[in-house]
Amino acid sequence: MNILVVGSGGREHALVWRIGQSDPGHNLWTANGNAGTSLISTNVNVDPLNTEEVTRLAKNLDVDLVVVGPETPLASGLVDRLHKVGIPAFGPSKNAAQIESSKSFARQIITDAHIPGPEYHTFTDPTLALAFIEKHECPLVIKADGLAAGKGVLICMDQSSAREAVITTMSDRVFGSAGDTIVIEEFLSGPEVSVFAFSDGTSVSKPIAACDYKRVGNGDKGPNTGGMGSYTQPRFWSDDLENQIMTNIMEPTIRKLAEKDIPYKGILYAGIMLTQSGPQVLEFNCRLGDPETQVILPLLQTDPIEVMNACINGTLANMEVRWNDEPHVGVVMTSAGYPDKYETGKAITGLEDESPNSLVFHAGTKLNSDTGEIVTAGGRVLTVVGWGESIDDAKSNAYTRVNTIHFDGSNCRTDISD
Repeated sequence: MNILVVGSGGREHALVWRIGQSDPGHNLWTANGNAGTSLISTNVNVDPLNTEEVTRLAKNLDVDLVVVGPETPLASGLVDRLHKVGIPAFGPSKNAAQIESSKSFARQIITDAHIPGPEYHTFTDPTLALAFIEKHECPLVIKADGLAAGKGVLICMDQSSAREAVITTMSDRVFGSAGDTIVIEEFLSGPEVSVFAFSDGTSVSKPIAACDYKRVGNGDKGPNTGGMGSYTQPRFWSDDLENQIMTNIMEPTIRKLAEKDIPYKGILYAGIMLTQSGPQVLEFNCRLGDPETQVILPLLQTDPIEVMNACINGTLANMEVRWNDEPHVGVVMTSAGYPDKYETGKAITGLEDESPNSLVFHAGTKLNSDTGEIVTAGGRVLTVVGWGESIDDAKSNAYTRVNTIHFDGSNCRTDISD
């Protein structure tokens, strides 16, 4: 098959890698990719956010399938545009992608479907939001309604920080138009888990779970990031918990969207808090997570192209999606200063130094055309994945490989999977 993967992060490198694993005969392109995807596919310099350019590229390459990685092209309607010109594409429509692109839309679906979640209030006027805060005890969670690259969720432990969050989000517009509307939610506590399942708009596959680490520093200190690492399967995961989440969260969400004539086809990603009263939904995302993809895709035993086509064609109920349960741990290596200002163009060494039971997925990397070196090109540079018989073995293998890779100012957390 001719397959085009859209995106340039670690998630997309993992997608290209897993698709290639299923059949080395596939012709693979990545728009616009990174240094890692260039080793196993053909990178094409096309802006993933330019719907018309991506569609034109897919037509010119005569692709049989487009796999859309990031949320922004999905929220912009890339899948709708591709389907309109007869090109199969994996991912939800623009309307269905609102489950991530609009926190208020997601909360309404959760309410309508009687899915467990925190109490919430939506505001478009900062004055009203500030008045609400004055009357309610903290902690509170303040979320930009739109897409904010994973950084639009602010946990406020006191009223002062809550007021500041409203002002910076709605008045100072640090997240741009994504913060024109905000959602203020009840603060929940407990272990968090990311749960992923395929859907064809009616059926939902067997899910897989992972835990990710959002804050930049050990012990969950410092600012939020796009993700500093992840592992699977969580130590607390069980058949009973899986059944609860499927019965009370994943399946009702797909049913409610179908009732509203918004069939959801793709990967549904639920961020869930395991509270004392049971699992509650913190958020939904309309795509695979990053860095979770890098630890869960190696576990997918079913051919990914068969699964994706079944989602597109509405035949998912006719197949079994199988996952391995071998523990995997992924550690993200970042540029110095991330998630704030950071420099790029730092030469990366040690990528060729393989170690047992490990993989490296590229994110913010590119090939220096003058020197032939692979250099840094973003904040999150690499995800180093290890696996083994236990989570501890997987962690050890991941960090052994991390220690063989070097670039100026590299940083990573040392407590992933603890």
